[in-house]
Amino acid sequence: MMKELNSWGLRVTEFFILCVFILTPLTSADAGSNSSSFVSIACCSESNFTDSNYNISWVTDVNKFHNRLSCEDISEDVPVAINYLRVNKKRRVFPVGPDQKRCYTLPTKKGEDYLIRGIFGGIWGLKFTVAIDVTTIGVVDAPDDFAVEGVFRATKDSIHFCLVSDNGALYISEIHLRPLWNLNYYLEGFPSSALELLERISFDVKSAAKIIRYGVDPSDRIWLTNSTVDPGRTYLRTETNVNVLGFRDPRVPKQVLQTALASSDRLVIIHDGLSPANNTYLLFLYFYEVDHTVQAGERVFDVYLNSESKQYSGFDVMGNGSNYRELALNVTASGYLNLTLVRASGSANGPICNAYEILKVHQLVQETNTDDVEVILEVRSELLESNEKNEVLEGWTGDPCLPVPWNGIGCEIVDGIPVITKLDLSSGIQRGSDEEHILKGQFPKIIPNLTHLRSLNLSNNKFIGQIPEFFQSSLLISVDVSHNDLSGPFPESFASLSQLGTLYYGCNPQLTKVSPSAISDSKITTDHGNCGAQESSKRGIIIGAAAASGSLLVTAVAGVIFFLSRKNLMPRGKFSKTSYPMAKNLIFSLPSMDDLVIKSISIETFTLDYLEAVTQSYKTLIGEGGFGSVYRGTLTDGQEVAVKVRSATSTQGTREFNNELNLLSTIRHENLVPLLGYCNEKDQEILVYPFMSNGSLQDRLYGEAAKRKILDWPTRLSIALGAARGLTHLHNFAGRCIIHRDVKSSNILLDQSMCAKVADFGFSKYAPQEGDSGASLEVRGTAGYLDPEYYTTHHLSTKSDVFSFGVVLLEIVTGREPLNIHRPRPEWSLVEWAKPYIRESKIEEIVDPNIKGAYHAEAMWRVVEVALSCIEPFSAYRPGMVDIVRELEDSLIIENNASEYMRSIESTGSNRFSIIMDRSLVMDRRIPAPSPSEPSPILTQMAPPEPR
Repeated sequence: MMKELNSWGLRVTEFFILCVFILTPLTSADAGSNSSSFVSIACCSESNFTDSNYNISWVTDVNKFHNRLSCEDISEDVPVAINYLRVNKKRRVFPVGPDQKRCYTLPTKKGEDYLIRGIFGGIWGLKFTVAIDVTTIGVVDAPDDFAVEGVFRATKDSIHFCLVSDNGALYISEIHLRPLWNLNYYLEGFPSSALELLERISFDVKSAAKIIRYGVDPSDRIWLTNSTVDPGRTYLRTETNVNVLGFRDPRVPKQVLQTALASSDRLVIIHDGLSPANNTYLLFLYFYEVDHTVQAGERVFDVYLNSESKQYSGFDVMGNGSNYRELALNVTASGYLNLTLVRASGSANGPICNAYEILKVHQLVQETNTDDVEVILEVRSELLESNEKNEVLEGWTGDPCLPVPWNGIGCEIVDGIPVITKLDLSSGIQRGSDEEHILKGQFPKIIPNLTHLRSLNLSNNKFIGQIPEFFQSSLLISVDVSHNDLSGPFPESFASLSQLGTLYYGCNPQLTKVSPSAISDSKITTDHGNCGAQESSKRGIIIGAAAASGSLLVTAVAGVIFFLSRKNLMPRGKFSKTSYPMAKNLIFSLPSMDDLVIKSISIETFTLDYLEAVTQSYKTLIGEGGFGSVYRGTLTDGQEVAVKVRSATSTQGTREFNNELNLLSTIRHENLVPLLGYCNEKDQEILVYPFMSNGSLQDRLYGEAAKRKILDWPTRLSIALGAARGLTHLHNFAGRCIIHRDVKSSNILLDQSMCAKVADFGFSKYAPQEGDSGASLEVRGTAGYLDPEYYTTHHLSTKSDVFSFGVVLLEIVTGREPLNIHRPRPEWSLVEWAKPYIRESKIEEIVDPNIKGAYHAEAMWRVVEVALSCIEPFSAYRPGMVDIVRELEDSLIIENNASEYMRSIESTGSNRFSIIMDRSLVMDRRIPAPSPSEPSPILTQMAPPEPR
């Protein structure tokens, strides 16, 4: 990746910079003029144009996007080098979610080598990867990542230039595709690879104001200039008229050779910031003798890599009868590259270098099965005829499986090749049930040609027409086409599909039902075409233990004490316990889950055959995540389990599998999902957990309509408290503090009693100990929950989990997602939307409408204040999980006891009191910043009492 040579003073002012973007396929027209073989796209340009500086013709992409998308001007406050690089003054910005991609389709000629480059108008806080087809060639992670460039050899008549979102945002300004013509030396020895450009440097006095590109370089390679000179060792030599002798067709323009960096002793070229893993790098160095008095044997030097390994001995610039030479090195390195040119013994002159290139080698990744690609593209084409502006279909660009699958597509590896195994276009995957998101038109007739398809869900749309027959060889396990407008006879071939386990086709009034005798109930779970046959099971609700006593006397006394304590209202700091004095001999507390006796669960090793049997060959799919698919099963002892099977295309791998296995083998708690067993057999990595019958907190708050349930306020409080206790146990684990790193509502699961259990420990990590740097090489987490301090500094602590938990508390209070780009722009981020209301004491504006009027104000306020403290931008101002648990316990006591008290007063006809607190007394945010020598004031307020 090309980095800016001179850094500039941009700083992160807000973590949630919610510019969310989209790109769709585009094929450029012939660019004309002297660059007729170039493809040059100026994103958001008002029209096509020719650049006067380089005489390159540019095409716009404005006709490829409908007006829901947006364009932005790029600030002029950028380094000079970027302005020289950039032709276009705009960038394209579109809404996408995390782990989604958008691709441009560009024309190529099979067998030819190409340079491809993306130019980006930098935005802070956003990160995404850049790929050629399915092979990643770079990362955009900061404004100085202004360009990503790669070299590849075309294997077909077009390629996809793809952006793959990491935290829910994509943007781009320009795309350049350039034939390399006679410069095919880059891929010599690496025909099945793509190269990522790290640096292409020429030496010049005026580096900030000069680049070399098209017009001088026929392939429009961009040579950044660098004038870094060590006065003690190096100096610049220049020559106006370059005359290369005895060498045919130098690979660099003569203008690049006009200047050389020279030394009487040694030259050092350093490139750091590389991956800590060993990778292959290609180095190309170019030498031209600018001093005509030097003869053969008078400028000889040795070449060392990382000051240790000699790569070349006795390199003589004049040694081949010419005054120009090139040197290509293939090296393996990690962390950094240090290339040192050292004057050889007996040489009259030290080394020189005119220019160099560093490229990283990426092995080409296997693309999706070509037959599946052809079929799914035809499905997309059929669907777009009646759903022109559907955002899910709009995102179906590039390869359907890699680097990330299309929304609604699931893939697996079969015989080393990705294949499509799942197609889910139900209204749930469309992010809504409104008219804009519901699909209509004919049932795609070509779907049966997806020969590896195992799960098909087209439910809750407006598909019409007849369902096609499926082949007897079909691998379908699950089919749901219910709630559409399908007609004609239902294909009876479904009844004879050997692996089919579930079949739903009800709520299609014009569809002819299948005879019940044609489908064996013992083999296939089905609705027999009936509408409304699938019903949600009833659930139980667990409420805090303080309310369980139900004693009128206790609740009355509690109510009186509660009311009397409110009469002396006074300002209180965060989490100060002074505003609720209790009688010394009365205990109003909830039992800690740490005090409960928990049944010991050993970690079992299951065979693959056993797990296939208990899941009935993975018959019932109950969820999917970054690790893979989750299936429901029943062990031989009758215990229901969730079986998580790692997908071959999963973004998580063996490291996450081992991490969760090792961690959950040593830790147990009532509010942590236990690991029952695992399987690591035949390259399959499988984890087995108890089945959580009430799904996740996310499901209950705002998940799919079928899973969504209204949770009352006491239940929400109980869930929050349980999750907090689980995290507290992790953070205070006797062996060593553990940081979860992916706290979110979808990772808080609910059992049959609605008891909250924190799940998914694949990214968990031990907290840094004394002597550790505390810095994490890779930031883990989920957009909307990620701690801004951790994101920017890579410094990991338990307070990162605290930030994420604060977002979860806001979800519980508001019933909203942490990140929703389909709301008005000021409401995209839950954190940024909620903060002003809380600080202005207007929490009634953010409380979930489903619980309005059904909560005690003081209990609600305490939770909101906890959430606000958790999402402080600086970790020093956030509470610890122990303090959060105490506050949530108090909130639940207040909620339950106050409710009992009010009911007791109503039953006796007593007058009711209105207990209203002036929230301005507790919302004073003027807390001084801690100095390096003193603890945070919040930490001081919340420090646990000294042990007695």
